[in-house]
Amino acid sequence: MEFGKVDPNTLDAIDFTLPADPAGTTAILQATNHARPEIFVGCAKWGRKDWVGKVYPPGTRESDFLEHYARHFNCIEMNATFYRMPTVSQTNSWREKVGPDFKFCPKFTEDITHGKRLKDVQELTDRFLEGIAGFQNNLGPIFLMPHPSMGPQTQDTLEAFLKALPRDLDVFVEFRNTGWFSDPQAFKSVFEMLTHNHYGSVISDASGRRDCVHMRLTTPEAFIRFVGNGLHPTDYTRIDAWVQRIKQWMGHGIQKIYFFMHQHDELHSPELIKYFIAELNKHCGTNVREPAFIPQQSTLFDLPPMSAPTGRRPSRKF
Repeated sequence: MEFGKVDPNTLDAIDFTLPADPAGTTAILQATNHARPEIFVGCAKWGRKDWVGKVYPPGTRESDFLEHYARHFNCIEMNATFYRMPTVSQTNSWREKVGPDFKFCPKFTEDITHGKRLKDVQELTDRFLEGIAGFQNNLGPIFLMPHPSMGPQTQDTLEAFLKALPRDLDVFVEFRNTGWFSDPQAFKSVFEMLTHNHYGSVISDASGRRDCVHMRLTTPEAFIRFVGNGLHPTDYTRIDAWVQRIKQWMGHGIQKIYFFMHQHDELHSPELIKYFIAELNKHCGTNVREPAFIPQQSTLFDLPPMSAPTGRRPSRKF
């Protein structure tokens, strides 16, 4: 994932502090009364050959990757549907490989969001919704990323597209155009529109786009896309901050949390998820299942364990 990528040498100089919750977020949470939230944690893809021997057993075939992925994680952020229109036979076959509580969270296809910029897309949208119908009860929220060129001047187009969707869909919107965040009136207007129509807002935490860490919830559900930097020490301190914010939201009655791990190289996403879940369970009293890594055989030529960030577990132990 290239979004928000920066020169690794600049990471220590970035202020990764999570902003305080806006008043709109506080109001949304105060209006809820939910004892314990549902928590879903996962990656952006399951087709990683370099996870064989780490997450997937040695010798696992690519056709079996999803089945093994679902034994460790309870959801998947499906960028695959952004690049290719899904078919019902395809999504049905994926559904058959997971358990009843697993959630697929597909992304609207780029032909809809980037090709046509959400205009005159009824036929494409119908095809997309027909395709993801194969997920049945395993369908989680769908997320929409309007083309990055679509700024505040396109709010009417965005609202018209959303209102044309079936009302029973759980939809979250991710904004990347800087105009939504640099103009306070545009920010207020679009997030109030989402709130009024009961659409969720995606919070994207990437090193080079701190404006997208807006912390504005528009429903009592959070959809967080976290972009790490290859297990850099700041990845861990950023995760610590998210655990504390989630703990705060849990105290205010949040209903669902979707937390998706990204890396610019997805090789180490499982390690950071394992750390996130362990800290979440420790500080929030949750019981989210941790991914189980395959034990590595040590040899006489193994290097000594690497030093972990202060207060962190060494990454080699995952």
